[in-house]
Formats: sequence, structure tokens, C-alpha cells
Amino acid sequence: MKFLRRNSAEQTATVDNDGGDQATRREAGDPTQPKGKPTPKRREAEGRKRGPVPPPPQTQREAIKRMRRNKPERRKAAAERRERMMAGDDRYLMQRDRGPVRAHVRDVVDSRRHLMGLFMPLVLIVFAVTLLRNPLLEQLATVFCLALLVTMVFEGLMLGRLVNKQVRAKFPDSAEKSLSLGWYAFIRAMQLRKLRVPRPRVTPKDAAKVG
Repeated sequence: MKFLRRNSAEQTATVDNDGGDQATRREAGDPTQPKGKPTPKRREAEGRKRGPVPPPPQTQREAIKRMRRNKPERRKAAAERRERMMAGDDRYLMQRDRGPVRAHVRDVVDSRRHLMGLFMPLVLIVFAVTLLRNPLLEQLATVFCLALLVTMVFEGLMLGRLVNKQVRAKFPDSAEKSLSLGWYAFIRAMQLRKLRVPRPRVTPKDAAKVG
């Protein structure tokens, strides 16, 4: 009986010593010892590194101060988004500009010169002429505007046919409607080249490559 009791006591002491040694090794950072708890996820680890989330502003003045403090960061992020959008990155484009079909339509428009692109500057010139209060000049400006309008309509129809023909040949499985593609090309052709979004990636010299 004494022998059994002594063995039991020795085993208990051995277990206690092993547990203490394992705890000591875990505290010392021994990788071979089990942690006793699941490994934290990446989000939790990053959250601990970054610290707690700041509380919401309590007053309007505090909110304004926080906005001013983060203003440079917001400007930098906005400039980066703008640059990627101008470069034609689908992730930053508007819904109407996304996809390879719309990108090809833009290339077709940008690879050609269009009289429609002069519409806005010419309208400003005609408006300035009407301010002169000269009946003859006003009549000439009216006739010029009508002729320009007819020319734009004709050019827009021809551009729409060209765009749809090339899209159907290059993207036979496209579900884009012909009217939608034609209108998209018409609107882009009316804009000045420097104001087009996204930025043109081809020039009139590349018309043969695009066609």
C-alpha cells in the first residue's frame, strides 16, 4: 500500500512538473509546444496590429476636424481612382463604359476624325455672333447651325453603322443592342478629344489597325 501511494504521489508530481515545463516553454515562445487555443485569423491579427477602431465623432466640430485630418488621404485616393479610370481600367469605369465591346467602340471612334467633335466650339461661336445684334449675321448663323445639325445626323448614322458592323464581326456573341452602341459612339464623337473619358488609347494614325 505504501508502495502504491508513493508511486501515485510521484506520478502526480511528475504531471505537475511536466505541466509547469510546458507552460514555461509556451511563455518562452517554444514553437514545439501547443498553444492551447486556435490560431487567430488574418483579419483579427491585422486588427490587433492596427489597434482598436476609433469611436465615432461626438460633435460636429470633431467630425470636421477628422475630415480635415483625412483630407490629403482622400485626395490621393481620388486622384488614383481618376488616373485608373482615365487609363481605361474596368474596375474604375462607369457601368456604361465597361467591357471589351465598349472599349472597341471607343477605339473605333478615337481612330477617326469627326466633324461632330467641333460641335460645342462652333455652338459657342454662333452664340457669340447672335449677341452682336446683326440681322444678317444671325440669319447666317441660323443657316450654319441647321447645316451643321444635318451633317452631324448623317455622320452619326454612318458612324453607328460602322461601329455595329465591326462589333458584330469581332464579337459575334455580344448581346449589345445596335441602337445602344450607335448612341454610345455618337456621344463620344461629339466630345472634344482631350475631354473624353477614358483617355483615347489610339490616334487617327491607327485607323488601319483598329479597322
